[in-house]
Amino acid sequence: MSAPAAARGPEQVVLLDESRRPVGVADKATVHTTDTPLHLAFSCYVLDDAGRLLVTRRALGKRTWPGVWTNSCCGHPAPGEDPADAVRRRVAQELALALTDVREVLPDFAYRATDTGGVVENEVCPVFIARAAGDPRPDPVEVAEWRWTAVADVLIAARATPWALSPWSVLQLEQLAAGGHLAG
Repeated sequence: MSAPAAARGPEQVVLLDESRRPVGVADKATVHTTDTPLHLAFSCYVLDDAGRLLVTRRALGKRTWPGVWTNSCCGHPAPGEDPADAVRRRVAQELALALTDVREVLPDFAYRATDTGGVVENEVCPVFIARAAGDPRPDPVEVAEWRWTAVADVLIAARATPWALSPWSVLQLEQLAAGGHLAG
């Protein structure tokens, strides 16, 4: 088992070249700027036993897209960490949920977006679907609100009011729906 994050030092992200190959690491706290380098991340969409999707609203203190509704959880694999393990780790930390059936469904998803404060997200961001039982107990530093929502309602919101959701979730939801990945 790996050491707790505090014992490992500052959280690091994996930097990538234009061919998406790892070329180094950087402290997460220094990466997201107006000139964010390409780096590895992940997004996860958690479904419950009823087929509802867990959506979260980012905490107001988040550096990018504060207060915006988004997918269940996002994060960054640590250097050398398996992305599916990173998903499990981050969902446990952020939402206090244990995941089952963690599946990578959009391995090549990548995006670049700039928020209203000028901070850039520039990520190769594989997308995962997972299952969880029970309600989350979110870390308030990460999540302001959460809801289990019908997938159809989330898709309608993403199409009708894309500005109300994170830009990555709008793009991901379309691809997930087109691929049939969000079927309960």
